Amino acid sequence: MLGCLYIVATPIGNLGDISLRALDILKRVDYVLAEDTRQTKKLLIHYEIDIPLLSYHQHSSELKKVEILTKLLEGKNLALLTDAGTPGISDPGNELIDYILKQESNIKVIAIPGPSAVTAALSLCGFRAGEFTFLGYAPKKGRTKFMEEIKASRRIVVFFESPFRIVKLVNELISYLDEDRKIFIGQELTKLHERCLRGSLGEVKEALEKEQKELGRIKGELVVVI
Repeated sequence: MLGCLYIVATPIGNLGDISLRALDILKRVDYVLAEDTRQTKKLLIHYEIDIPLLSYHQHSSELKKVEILTKLLEGKNLALLTDAGTPGISDPGNELIDYILKQESNIKVIAIPGPSAVTAALSLCGFRAGEFTFLGYAPKKGRTKFMEEIKASRRIVVFFESPFRIVKLVNELISYLDEDRKIFIGQELTKLHERCLRGSLGEVKEALEKEQKELGRIKGELVVVI
């Protein structure tokens, strides 16, 4: 019998956000595939789960994919976890799933849904979010194309940005859009120092520059909604 690959969503900050179903699956699988084994180990220890960990991330070799496939073909059940949130959303999980199903289409891949920074931000932003476009991580290079895509979009746009580039990003948005365009930034969502910035690009720029001046830099994981 073939094994099953579970795509397990884990907390984006607050460990209490994990689902009962996710915990049940993690207790029953043979292996856990982790983007960062150190990060995942903290979660497993917190819930007293003792399961072997295997590393799988964006730099994993083809041999690692073969190893994972072999275990599934041997009937082992595996759970795929990302560092935080839902695997396959702007992380290498989707590449692994594609590889496995191309090799053996009968292997079951089952989603164990849960936390996602994207939906968390959309639920908090206060904008009409019936339709939206998710752009993943804002690129380090090729920013002109990225900005043009935001400018041309008729839908709400959601993406991730580094705290080291967020002030630059807001300034770029002002030059492509205008200072009155509304923006939401979710900072450290579900964590102890969670903060939500809502307002015009001009207002949010002022708030970010103040934080940067007081703390030396912007801190935390960021989700942006335009």
